[in-house]
Amino acid sequence: MKKIKSLFLGVLLGMLNGLSSAEAQTNPAVAVHLYAGLSISGSIGTSYTVEYVNNLTQTNTWIVITNIVVPTSPYLWVDISNPGVTPRFYRVVPTTSTNQPPPTGMQLVSAGSFVMGDSLDKESDAPTNTEYISAFYMDSTLVSYSLWTQVRGWALTNGYTFDNVGAGNATNQPVQSVNWFDVVKWCNARSQMNHVAPVYFTDSGLTQVYKTGDVAANANWSAEGYRLPTEAEWEKAARGGLVELRFPWGNGISESEANYYGDPADYLYDSGPSGYPPAFGNGLGVDTNPVTYFAVNGYNLHDMAGNVFEWCWDWYAPYPSGVQTDPHGPVSGSFRVLRGGSWLVSAFDARCANRSYYYAQLGGNGYGFRTVMPAIGQ
Repeated sequence: MKKIKSLFLGVLLGMLNGLSSAEAQTNPAVAVHLYAGLSISGSIGTSYTVEYVNNLTQTNTWIVITNIVVPTSPYLWVDISNPGVTPRFYRVVPTTSTNQPPPTGMQLVSAGSFVMGDSLDKESDAPTNTEYISAFYMDSTLVSYSLWTQVRGWALTNGYTFDNVGAGNATNQPVQSVNWFDVVKWCNARSQMNHVAPVYFTDSGLTQVYKTGDVAANANWSAEGYRLPTEAEWEKAARGGLVELRFPWGNGISESEANYYGDPADYLYDSGPSGYPPAFGNGLGVDTNPVTYFAVNGYNLHDMAGNVFEWCWDWYAPYPSGVQTDPHGPVSGSFRVLRGGSWLVSAFDARCANRSYYYAQLGGNGYGFRTVMPAIGQ
C-alpha cells in the first residue's frame, strides 16, 4: 500500500514539475452539489405549485418554491434554491383549485406561504419572514391612463372627488401623478361601477362609502370589491412563485427586462446599459412604457419591477416578527408604502424586497397603482 501511494505521489509531482508556474496555478476547482430531484407525474400543460416545509409537524406553513407548467409526464424538476442546507419535505399541488376564470384583466395569485423580505442585500427594514397569503386576483398590468379616465369620469358623476386629475403619456401607459387617497377612492368607484361591494369606508361601522376628501379609510376585508394590495400581497405577487430572488425573474436585471435608470457602475446585479432606456425617452419627460411592453412574471403580471411605483394599502413600519397570515400592516403611521421602483430610479428600488414610502396626500410622475380582489374558493 505504501508503494502504491509513493508511486502515485511520484507521478503527480512529475506532472506538476512539467507545468510552468502559471499553468500550475490554474488547476480547476471541483465542488459537489446535492440537489433534490422530484419526478412529477401530472397532466401535460397544467400548472402546479411546488412547496416545502422543513418539519412535517408544521404542515400548515408550506412555503411556495415555484410554479411550473408540466411539459412532459413524468417531469423531472430539481430544487437548486437551497441545496443541502436544511432538510426539506416537498409536495406538488395544482396551482388553481377550481376552473373559475379570473375577472377580466386580472390574474390569480394562488394561496400559500412565501418568504417575504430581503435575504440578499441586507436591508435593515426588510428582514425575511414567512407569510401565508390567501388567494387573490391582481390586475395583470398597472392601471392604465385609459382605465383611470373611464372610472374617474363615472365617479365624478356619482359623488366622488379627487385631489388630482391624473396623467398618462398615452391611453395604454400607466396613470401617474395620483396620490394614495385618489387611488383608494378610485377603487371604490370601480367597485360600484361594476356592481360589486366597495371596500373602503369613512366610519368604523363600515356604513359610509369613502368618496370624497382625504380621510383615514377603514377597510372591509370581506368585501368582494377592488382594493389596493397589502404590502405582503404585492411582494408575493411580484416574486411570481420564485423564492428569495432579487427580481421577479432572477437575481440580475437589465433594461431589456424593466424600465428603470440603469446604473451598472454602482450595482453589480445591474447589466444596464447606463441611463434611461432610449426606447422611452431620455429623462427629460415622463418616460413610462406601455403597460404590456415587458414580459410577465410567473403569475402572468407585467411591470412588477420598474415603470411606476405602486401604492399599497399599508402604513410604513418595521415588519412584525413571527409567521403572519394575511397581514394588513400597522393601524397608523406617517407614510404609505410604495413598491416596485419606477422609470426615474435605479435597479436598487426595483428589487422585490425593496420598501419605499411617501406621504399619502402627495403624488408624482413616478407613482401609479394596480388593484386586487379576493379569490373566494381558490
